Parts: sequence; C-alpha cells; structure tokens
Amino acid sequence: MLFVWPVLWAVALFLLAAGSGSSASRRLAAVSFFAGTGALAAVLDLNIIPSLADGAVRDRWEQPLYHMQAIASVASYYGVPYAFLMFALAFRPVRMHPALRRALPAALLAPIALCLLLTPWYTERYPISFGIVVWWAAPYMLYGAAHILLLRPRRSPLSPTYWIVCLAVVPPMLFLLAMSYILPSLGMLRMWVYNAWVASLAVAVFLIGLFSYGFMGIRLLVDRRRLDTTWRAVNAGTAILNHAIKNDAGKLRLFGEKTKRYAEKTGQPELLRDIETMLSASLHMQEMIARVHSRTGDLDLKRSNVSLDSLVRDTLAALEPQLGGIRTRLVLPAREWKADIDAAQLGEALNNIVANAAEAMKGSGGTLTMKLSEGRRELVLEVADTGPGMSRSQRAHALEPFYTTKGGGTNFGLGLPYAYQVMRKHGGTLAIRSKIGQGTSVYMTLPIRSVRARPDHAAPSPAPNAKEAGLDASH
Repeated sequence: MLFVWPVLWAVALFLLAAGSGSSASRRLAAVSFFAGTGALAAVLDLNIIPSLADGAVRDRWEQPLYHMQAIASVASYYGVPYAFLMFALAFRPVRMHPALRRALPAALLAPIALCLLLTPWYTERYPISFGIVVWWAAPYMLYGAAHILLLRPRRSPLSPTYWIVCLAVVPPMLFLLAMSYILPSLGMLRMWVYNAWVASLAVAVFLIGLFSYGFMGIRLLVDRRRLDTTWRAVNAGTAILNHAIKNDAGKLRLFGEKTKRYAEKTGQPELLRDIETMLSASLHMQEMIARVHSRTGDLDLKRSNVSLDSLVRDTLAALEPQLGGIRTRLVLPAREWKADIDAAQLGEALNNIVANAAEAMKGSGGTLTMKLSEGRRELVLEVADTGPGMSRSQRAHALEPFYTTKGGGTNFGLGLPYAYQVMRKHGGTLAIRSKIGQGTSVYMTLPIRSVRARPDHAAPSPAPNAKEAGLDASH
C-alpha cells in the first residue's frame, strides 16, 4: 500500500489536469482519489502509526494520526461507490430530464448521509457498518459496471480506448466490491489488504493504454494541443512570408514591366524573353505562397443549413473522373441529416481525404468506401480505402503540416492538417486508423449538438425497416 496511495493520487491529479474539463475525467479522478485515500488509511494503520517511537513522539502524534486514518478510511468506503457510479453515468450518458439530471447527484448521496448519521462511528475493527453499507454500495458499483459494459459504443473509431477504460476501471471496482464490502459484511474482515495488487494492475493498464491508444481521450488531447500549437506557428509564419513575398513580388513585377516595355521599344528580343521568364517566375512564386497561406490561415466558418447526404454525394461525384478503376461504395443512414456547417470548407476537407484515398489506390485499384453513420450524440463520416495503409510512424505524423509521403509536385502535405482544423472549428474530431496492408480509414466526427444536426423529416421516407442505403459503382 505504501506506493499505491501516492500513485492513485497522482493518477487523480493527472486526470484533472489533462482531462480538459471532461465530466467523466473529473469523476474518474474522484474514484482514484477516494481509492488512494483508502490506501493512505492502510499506510497509516500498517506502517506509520506502528513505527512511532514510544514516548513524547507517540503521545503527540498517535491520536492525530489515528483520527486521520479514521477520516481517510470512512471517506474511501463511502466515496468510492458513489464516485464510480457518477463516473459510469458520465462516461456513457443516458437521456434524462434536465431536472432529474441535476437532482440525481444529491439523491445518490442520501444513503451516505444516512449511514454517517445513524450508524456507529469508526473503529479499527469495524470502520463502517458493513452489513448496512453493502446494501447500497453493491448496487451502486454493480450498476456502474453494467452501465459501462452494456452501453458500449457501436461505431467508434476510438473503440480500443473504450476497452482500455473497461480493463483499467471495471475489474478493480468489482474486486474492491468483493474485498471491501461483500466479504466484510459476511464477517471476513481486513480483506482490503489484497486490494493493493489489483490497484497496481489497474495503474499498469492505465499507463499502457495512455501511451498506446489513449485513455479517456487524454492522449488525443495531448496530440491535439501539439497540432494546434504547430498550426498556429505555421499560420503566423506563412502570414509573414506571404506579406513579404507579396511586397517583393510586386516590386519585381513593377520593374519587370518597365524593363519589358524598354526591351520592346529598343527591339531586344533576347532581353524580352528573359524578362517574361522572370515575370512568370515571380507570379508563380506569389501564387504558391498564397495557396499555402490560404490553407494555413485562421478558418472563418460561414455556416448554413446543409444536407450531409448531398455533401457526401457531391464530393464523390466531383472526384469520379480521378478515380479510374477504383470501385466506390456509398453507405448513408436511412434518414437524411441536415446540419449547420460551412459547406465549402467541410466539402474541401472531405475532398482532400477522398483524394488521398484515391491516390493511395492509384494503379492498383481497390474499393473506396464513404459511410455516414449516426449515433446518439454524433455523426461519423468514414472514408476508407483498401490501399497499402500506413505505418505507425506515418500515422503519427499524418496530421502535421507539411508532412507528406508523396514526392515533388505541388503537394505541400496540408490536406489532412487542413481537414483536421476544419473539423476542430466545427467542434468535431478527425481520427485515423491504418495498418500496413490493410488500408486506411479516416473518421470525421461531428457532435450533433455543436452543428445543430437534425433529421430532415421532409426527405423521402426510406423503405420499411431499412437500416442503410448502399450504392456500389465501378469506374
């Protein structure tokens, strides 16, 4: 227990600091804090109080440390079940009336308040009245575990993070329920000493998940901050460069035109050709830096109510001439969705992603899938190809400005970063899943609330019991 206590509190602080205000992260931090508080009580009981030397030191510190142990122990026993249930409700939210949502946290505190008021106070042998507390603590923890496991995401590009959370949180809570509540209520006391092993395992799963897949979206948040910082730096740099080159290119054109007129007037064809080459190069240079700046500049959304189905269809239709022998598959939900979005910018972002997918399959053929699916709180647009896929290193850098695996030409490696920024501006996310030899899938997620998405009831009704509308075509 000596190392479990500080580690659990460190995890709680990390979740609070890196969770970006997420309700689920705050409540999981509370679970970790109260579990760590129980470990602190164990450290006081097993290590610190027994180590006090007899005499003045023991007389001065034994009683305060005993009171601290009592408070920590009671806080842990009562706090863990409540915090875990609140975490489960925040992690997989369910629809409920706003008044009920506001009243629920206080209502769930009622059993704790009653136990504090009506049951005997802490003793070393019976920190709480196990036979009473188990009747509300067990339902809290069992329902919380079932809620997390049964309401799992159906179509999530980040599903590995869901299972990491399940492995790091649910088994330790069920083990703690057995050792700290159920068995003590049956007379088997001090079984909490075994909690240290499962707590250590949970922390190990948490750390592995954090660095491998992400945990509660936190790895995604760290990457997002890094990408946003990089994007701002690129934006500032290209703005300065665009301004400087525009001014110098203007001077070149001014004096170039003057020299051109002189060459024409004096009949110097060789000088005229050189000047025209110089003018063409200055114009090309100015156009190229303007193109880069237009992609990296701060995005100003001009929202309008747009059909997402039409946006997807129009994007695919515009790219058909470039698809060659690539087979396309379009999958749309049974009902048409309309959303308040910037159709031009979101369409350009989607165009970039589809163009990348087509480029990946160029020459070898394959299948390009565009799929729009609906969830309880979000709409997910997936663009998947059956190309060669990306390595883990390529996938990690794919959203960085100017990173590209394509050589030469006018490709600046700004397509995916631009799409990422467009999704961020809409309050959504962009995620990539890819493996060598298994193709690449890009997920554009739009929260229904942030884009005010609504089903278009005026749209034609689908066939009875239709789940998806699919269209296959070969080019």
